[in-house]
Formats: sequence, structure tokens, C-alpha cells
Amino acid sequence: MESSGTTRRQATRQKLYEAAVTLIAEKGFSATTVDEIAERAGVAKGTVYYNFKSKTELFEELLRHGVGLLTASLRTASEETAARGSTRVEALDAMIRAGLAFIDRYPAFTQLYVAELWRTNRAWQATLLVVRQQAVAVVEDVLREGVANGELSEEIDIPLTAAALVGMVLVAALDWQAFQPERSIDEVHSALSLLLHGRVSGR
Repeated sequence: MESSGTTRRQATRQKLYEAAVTLIAEKGFSATTVDEIAERAGVAKGTVYYNFKSKTELFEELLRHGVGLLTASLRTASEETAARGSTRVEALDAMIRAGLAFIDRYPAFTQLYVAELWRTNRAWQATLLVVRQQAVAVVEDVLREGVANGELSEEIDIPLTAAALVGMVLVAALDWQAFQPERSIDEVHSALSLLLHGRVSGR
């Protein structure tokens, strides 16, 4: 069992993550100060440094935490479909839905994560690559299973296909949030599901 101190520290870190992600999404990393993060989180500045050595470390841990939640939601979707005896294509479809639900719940984090993927000079670049691969690897595993059982073509490039599926969900969801917010998650999922099943051409 976790001690009350550990639980309290996790709750404090969660408040700091939420404060940091909204501020950095609004203002950018460089313009956001530790004082502002502390104020937004409702804690003393010293509390930030008690939990993280620096603003950079806080941001690295924020990336780990956020992508960890995304990875867990994708893995759960895959495992739940497997438990029902569903196909691996159905597992991929469920993972698309799970990804959209995650982004709908954490839009500021998703905007931040996608923006950071394009930057190459950051101190946390290595961390970003590691956590990105963890999320993509869950999709790669399902693709490999699909190839192994004959559901999917042996010709597919698994790393590129997995990255393309994750990218499709991220970009489509951000477009949904920014430009088509009146659409429901069901509509967005349905559109991406058609792409997954190769039914866009009408043939």
C-alpha cells in the first residue's frame, strides 16, 4: 500500500503537471516561470523545487507522465479487445478511439507534445524520443500480431505504419479540437475508422 505521504506527493505533482501544461501551452516553455507554475497550482514556489530540481526536469516528467497515460490507454484498448476475442484490426480501431478520448481529455498536453516533436534542440529531446517510442510500440505489437495471424499483409512496414496511425490520430484530433469542435468524438472516430479499414476509395 502507498503511504499517505506518497499519495500527497503524487497529488501535488499532478497539480504541478496540470498547471505547467496549461501555462506552457499558452505562453511557451521559455516564457513560463516557476513562480507562475506555483501560483497556478496553488502551492509555494519551494514546493515546485521540492518535487523537481528545475523547470526543465518538471517538463521532462510532464512528458513522461502524459505520454505514459496515452500509452496505458492504448494498451488497455488492445487488451480489452483481445479479451473479447476480437480481431487485431478491431483492436487498432479501439486504439484509435482511445487515442481520441485521451486527446479530448488532455488537449493542452497533446498540443504541447505535438509541438515538441518538431523541435530538435531541446534538453528533453532524448526523453521525448523514448516516450514516443513507448506509445508507438503498443501499436507496432498489434500490427505484428495481425501480420502473424494473416489478418494484415506481410508487406506492411510495421514501424512506419504504426507511426502513421498514431500521427493520424494526433493530427486529426487537434484539427477537430481547433477547427471543427462542433463534431462529436463518434464522428471523428468514424472517419478515421473508414481510413483504417480502407473504405475511403469506394471500391
